[in-house]
Amino acid sequence: MRTYLRGKITLLFIVCTVLLAVPAIALADDISNNLDASVDAAAEVMPLTTGGADGTTQLFVTPRNGDGKNGCNLTGGTSLGLSVSSSNPSVATVSPSSVTFTSCSDLKTLTVHPVAQGSTTISVSQTSNNTGATFALAPATFTVNVTPPPNTAPTIAVAGVTGGANYNKGSVPNATCQVTDTEDGNSSFPATLSAITGTYASDGIGSQTASCDYTDGGGLQASASETYNIVDPSPPVITKVVTGTEGNNGWYTSNVTVDWTVNDPESPNSLQTTGCNDQNITADQAEQTYSCSATSAGGSSGPQSVSIKRDATDPNVSLVDGPANGSEHYFGSVPDEPTCNASDALSELAGPCSVSGYGTTVGSHTVTATATDNAGNEATASSTYKVLAWDFRGFYQPVDMGGVHNTIKGGSTVPIKFELFAGSTELTDTANVVQPLKYQKISCTTGVPTEDAIETVATGGTSLRYDTTGGQFIYNWKTPTGAGTCYNVTISSIDGSSKTAPR
Repeated sequence: MRTYLRGKITLLFIVCTVLLAVPAIALADDISNNLDASVDAAAEVMPLTTGGADGTTQLFVTPRNGDGKNGCNLTGGTSLGLSVSSSNPSVATVSPSSVTFTSCSDLKTLTVHPVAQGSTTISVSQTSNNTGATFALAPATFTVNVTPPPNTAPTIAVAGVTGGANYNKGSVPNATCQVTDTEDGNSSFPATLSAITGTYASDGIGSQTASCDYTDGGGLQASASETYNIVDPSPPVITKVVTGTEGNNGWYTSNVTVDWTVNDPESPNSLQTTGCNDQNITADQAEQTYSCSATSAGGSSGPQSVSIKRDATDPNVSLVDGPANGSEHYFGSVPDEPTCNASDALSELAGPCSVSGYGTTVGSHTVTATATDNAGNEATASSTYKVLAWDFRGFYQPVDMGGVHNTIKGGSTVPIKFELFAGSTELTDTANVVQPLKYQKISCTTGVPTEDAIETVATGGTSLRYDTTGGQFIYNWKTPTGAGTCYNVTISSIDGSSKTAPR
């Protein structure tokens, strides 16, 4: 009796040991797919076809009650986050890339898109878990096998040409092979052309066959052919290319080439030409005519002709009189505007030459003579000269310069004395001075080094004269009335020069 009890106790101990070990590895809630009805250790398989429809499956939760949390692990606002991935995206891709379960009744649909032939494994991994329990993720794993579609025989046809049709030589349509293939896709490529046969085969005239042959990726083959005729319907074709720069009135203003091309693609062995000589015209010439004629078994063409006249030489043009190039002249002493002479040896002038750019104002001037011939060639001749400004000297006493403020009773007349020179030549004509003088009210600044009372005043109103005795201009300026007001006074000459006091 004691022996029996000991045996039973031992047996119970072994059973308890097994029960304690199982929850640690197999009693978490399962995340499974529904590719088959069972949840087991064997990975399910999803078969797909290259170019075929996407596959789908759903992930779901199966409670197992053995991981320390009986019933469903997803209760009370808990969630489980999983990432979803394909081990070989070049074979198949899966979407979405992540899912979140918030209850055991959640179903998450996965879409698998086939890319290329091969196998890949779709699996999940945990990214978040706030349930306090564990989940078995292996049952969610499945394999995707992508296989090629079934093969059907292709069809092929010759396109572009029609059997028995006649085509002009040089105008035969391009023959192509048009393939229809369900699995490999439709395609086209040039047909294979046979050698031309017949009496005039050496001239490319006769019978020709366009053939097509195609074998698809599965080894199935298709072929087709069409035979047509190539005929000679026309005489030779003459073309010319004239290259050069065209000017005016039909003249060329550069080297000119005339290139003749004579083609008889239908019967070239019978071709004969008259003239048709290429030309390279590098010298000026009056109008000359060049021609080309041709005959062949197809008939006669031409003559075609072209007339060429070339003038690539600019006219001769020169300035006559006027200011010399590089010369300098004081204002008022500039030579008269020049004229011009022009001539042209071949196409002749389109009109008289013209002169532009002449001026007498102070500064630099460039005068240009321009002539154009009937071909459009233009020539110029230029001369550059400078117009110098006059030189103001003064103001003299009683006006003091050099930063001095001159003071005078308002309403008095001040004699402003100055000289005007064009180089070494003194100018004495009052017409050279702009009247009346200009004055401008300014602020009376402080800290002026010197203030000087004007000692000499004049009687009478404002006037300008040249004093031959003193050898200077005198401008009697009647100042404005009013005390405590400052002005600057500016006298200008007709060349644009000026003098201002105080300075």
